[in-house]
Amino acid sequence: MELITSAQRDELFRSFERDAFHLELRDDYGSPVEDTPYARWRRGEPDDYKWLDPWMSLIRRVAGEGKTVRRVRVVTEPHSQYVTWEHSLTRLNIEAGEDIRWLRRHQLPEGITFPVEGNDWWLYDDRLLAVGHFDSEGRVLGSEIIEDPDIVSECVRLRDLFWAAATPHTEYKP
Repeated sequence: MELITSAQRDELFRSFERDAFHLELRDDYGSPVEDTPYARWRRGEPDDYKWLDPWMSLIRRVAGEGKTVRRVRVVTEPHSQYVTWEHSLTRLNIEAGEDIRWLRRHQLPEGITFPVEGNDWWLYDDRLLAVGHFDSEGRVLGSEIIEDPDIVSECVRLRDLFWAAATPHTEYKP
């Protein structure tokens, strides 16, 4: 399996035409970009959020072009520390132009099975997947590109199901 880097995955935002959707299924992630701000937050120290500038600039540009960027975060309650931190930052993603919803893990539809081995994924224009692969500590190893129509179709179906069931960020009360 060939993996692309996070930077290469972000390049896909330059070529999609109308909709990018991210399904997040993990309660903890590890990212070198987030390590220091997350540690600061855990110590109760302030954050200037400069580390988010590249992502926010990308989302503002994409949203300014009339494209949508959406995500559903499937979370366990009570939240892990990481998800609590992530929840506290979500307003910044929304201000940049993302639409984010939350789905309580215990409210997933009965008997749901996840394609792509239960990994997170980005779906671009209902035709291309970038499936995240992680190490045991939740650090991103890279993304696998999948264009198989059957797998993409199943992810489109799950996106629509989860999007309808999830709670918009402004209404979500952990």
